[in-house]
Amino acid sequence: MAKKKKDEARVGIIGVGSHLPKKVLANEDLEKMVDTTDEWITTRTGIKERRIADEGTATSDMAKDACEEALKDANMKASDIDLIIVATITPDMPLPSTACILQSKLDAKNAVCFDISAACAGFIYGVSTAEAYIKSGLYKNALVVGSEKLSAFTDWKDRNTCVLFGDGAGAVVLAPVKRGGILSTYMGSDGTQADLLKVPAGGSKMPATKKTVEERLHYIKMSGSELFKHAVKIMADAGNKAASMLNYSCDDIDWVIPHQANIRILNAVANRMKLNSKKIYLNIRRYGNMSSASTAVALVDAVKEGRIKKGDIIVLDAFGAGLVWGAMVIEW
Repeated sequence: MAKKKKDEARVGIIGVGSHLPKKVLANEDLEKMVDTTDEWITTRTGIKERRIADEGTATSDMAKDACEEALKDANMKASDIDLIIVATITPDMPLPSTACILQSKLDAKNAVCFDISAACAGFIYGVSTAEAYIKSGLYKNALVVGSEKLSAFTDWKDRNTCVLFGDGAGAVVLAPVKRGGILSTYMGSDGTQADLLKVPAGGSKMPATKKTVEERLHYIKMSGSELFKHAVKIMADAGNKAASMLNYSCDDIDWVIPHQANIRILNAVANRMKLNSKKIYLNIRRYGNMSSASTAVALVDAVKEGRIKKGDIIVLDAFGAGLVWGAMVIEW
C-alpha cells in the first residue's frame, strides 16, 4: 500500500478518453440467442445492454481511439509520451504486447511500452505502476489504457456468463501535478482462488488443440456465487483501507467509481462501506462488465458528464480474476 506525504510531489490525471463500439447488444437480443429474459438479466446484474466490437476490430484499435481522445484532452501529442501501459486480458495476440502494437498505431515513437494482466483491477494496477515510474523521475508522463474485447472470449452458449460482458476502452494521461492527484493506493492478490474465474485453455498449461476447442475451454469460466462473496468483502475492504490511509471517512468521499461487475455486488459494497449509494457512479446498465476497461470508462464518463468537479475526492475500486484487487484515492 502507498500513502503520499504532504510535501511529496504528486502525480495526477491530466487527460481522459474512451472508446465504445457502435454495436449495441441489448438483453432482448440475448433472448434470441440463449435461454434467458431481459427481466432475469436486469434483476440479477443491472445490465440492459453492452457494446460489441466488430469482428475485425482488435483490442489495440479500441485503445488507440481512447488514447487519442485522452491525448487531445491533455493537449499533448503521442510523441510527447514516455510510457505506455495497456491493461488487458484480451490482448491482440500472445506476443508482441498490445502496448507495442498500440505504440505503432499512435506513432508514439518515444514511449516505452508493456502490458499488465490484472483482469478487472488492471486499470488501477496500470495507473499505480505509471505513478511509480513518474515519481521515480525515470519518466515524465504516461499513457495508461484499459482495453478489452471480451466478446472474443465469451461463450455465447453459456447464459450465465454471456449476459455479463462487453467491449470498450478507457484511457488517461498521467503527469506531475501541483495540486490534487493520487493520494493513496491499496492493492492485493490471492492466487489460491485463481480457479474461480479463468480461461482454461490457450496458455502453456493447455495449448490449443482440437479437444480444447470442442470442449469450449478457450472461453471465460466463472464460479459466480463464490466470486460474489469474495467481491463484496474485498472491494469494500479495499476502498475503506485506501481511504483510512488518509484518515478519510465516508463524508470526505465525493465519488466511488467501482469496477462495473454486477449491480447486486455494487449495492452490497455500498452497504458494507456505509456509503450513500448516490455517491457510487454507475454505467453498468449501458455497458456491462468490460474488465479492465470498466473502471476506466466509468471514470471518463463521470468526467464527461460533469459529475466530477475540481477538488473532488474520488475512490477507484476494482476486483477481478487472480484474485486481484485495488483501490485508489484521487483528488481531482
